[in-house]
Amino acid sequence: RPDLAAPTRYRHYKGGLYALVCEAVLEADHTPVMVYRGQDGAVWVRPKAAFFETVIHDGVAVPRFAPLDSD
Repeated sequence: RPDLAAPTRYRHYKGGLYALVCEAVLEADHTPVMVYRGQDGAVWVRPKAAFFETVIHDGVAVPRFAPLDSD
């Protein structure tokens, strides 16, 4: 169940902007997944743990997806 107060827009550490569509559950093994849409309209699914994980980019630990402030 998604947190309704959670941001819906995120910036990927490589620069792309994405809108969070919803949180879902993978039927096969009940893994929580995040469903999100790119600016080009493509819809993606990533495990929730991977969506919110920290990655190393140019030697710095950064969030894979950083929330954007709601305007």
